[in-house]
Amino acid sequence: MLKTLHASPDPAALARAATKVKRHVLPLFVIMFIVNYIDRVNIGFVRSHLETDLGIGAAAYGLGAGLFFIGYAIFEVPSNMLLQRYGARAWLTRIMFTWGAAAMAMAFVKGETSFYVLRFILGAAEAGFFPGIIYYFTQWLPAAERGKAMAIFLSGSAIASVISGPVSGALLHIDGLSLHGWQWMFLIEGFASIALCGFVWFWLQSHPRQARWLSKVEQDALVSAIELEQRAREANQVCRPSIFRLLVDKQIALFCFIYFSIALTIYGATFWLPSMIRKMGSLSDFEVGLFNAIPWLISIIAMYAFAAMASKWKRQQAWVALMLVIAAVGMFMSTTGGAVFAFVAICFAAIGFKAASALFWPIPQGYLDARIAAAVIALINSIGNLGGFVAPTAFGFLEQTTGSIEGGLYGLAATSLLAAAAVFFARTTPRGGHGLPTVRPAAHDSCEVSSHHHATRSGLQGAAS
Repeated sequence: MLKTLHASPDPAALARAATKVKRHVLPLFVIMFIVNYIDRVNIGFVRSHLETDLGIGAAAYGLGAGLFFIGYAIFEVPSNMLLQRYGARAWLTRIMFTWGAAAMAMAFVKGETSFYVLRFILGAAEAGFFPGIIYYFTQWLPAAERGKAMAIFLSGSAIASVISGPVSGALLHIDGLSLHGWQWMFLIEGFASIALCGFVWFWLQSHPRQARWLSKVEQDALVSAIELEQRAREANQVCRPSIFRLLVDKQIALFCFIYFSIALTIYGATFWLPSMIRKMGSLSDFEVGLFNAIPWLISIIAMYAFAAMASKWKRQQAWVALMLVIAAVGMFMSTTGGAVFAFVAICFAAIGFKAASALFWPIPQGYLDARIAAAVIALINSIGNLGGFVAPTAFGFLEQTTGSIEGGLYGLAATSLLAAAAVFFARTTPRGGHGLPTVRPAAHDSCEVSSHHHATRSGLQGAAS
């Protein structure tokens, strides 16, 4: 067994295995992300309906939209730890079922309090999904294949943004059984998640050894390649610091800030774009949805194009910084003209902030050791996604108190520029070639006798970077 794991994998078998893995799981993961993202952001299309039917104003709407991310942040790391304990198949199915149920419950909001509570619950239910998928890639794909797989997976959010407008706009026209269109929208889109979770249970496996659609030779090549990558990281590592000491690493804090800045801009645009589009003229819900799809359609093309260029011409930090500058310019320009010009500027900004979100993740993945990667990626994602709380909450407050969100757009532009500068201080490889951030061993740090023993008995059960 040890020879199988530690021998150099057959390149042809490894290539076949990686191709099969991507064909088997990526289409499903993209669909899952589409459904997930729609349930997260569909309230952007019902803001005016919530105000008319329930009296939920701009400030309350912004706070409720943002509370999703508080629940998400609190439960993100625990959820990812439980995924490692119970396996990706069972835990991802559980996540989908609970978020679908919470999304359906949004149809029965009665006022501000229930709106706040259900948005928080929806965030808690979804927690762990995104880092869980990243963790899954680390268990199934060698490092050379993860960047491309991540780009395809992340396109799910852009695809969701494209189709959520027309779909939600169409559902808003449904009326019957004493329910308004916005209630039918929540019920139907939430039920789609519950229906999909059954397929997830039967389609996914938690480990390559369980995949009957891989031959024994392909399984060996895949497991060996991932094991060898981890052993190379551990070559000079003697002691494994506790998870709490690792989380104070300055690089990890920098990763959190950069991703926070990206998420701040993404969700500032996501939750307020439909309202900005309505200022362009007398548009129906469906027409608003169609216009809403345009920036995200452009961003899909940009994500693939810049991912390809970053793969060909290295310097990941420079590419992320360029995307953040594009986002900053677009956000600033959206304040300088009328409603139509603002929409065009947001389309330009979307090229930057969506491409930046895809190009960012290879940086912490390259820096983090396998043994703490899953937990720290969950931490970066959860803290970063607090931008989803800050942006809509601030925008709602600004609109209710000043009648304009211009100050918020200036803030997004400035933050993107700061993040563009900060990204040049982010490391893409560990210090000194080690797989863990440099931390002084403490009394409670555990030292391993052999790297193989450590690789198979890590505190995080073999998460890969």
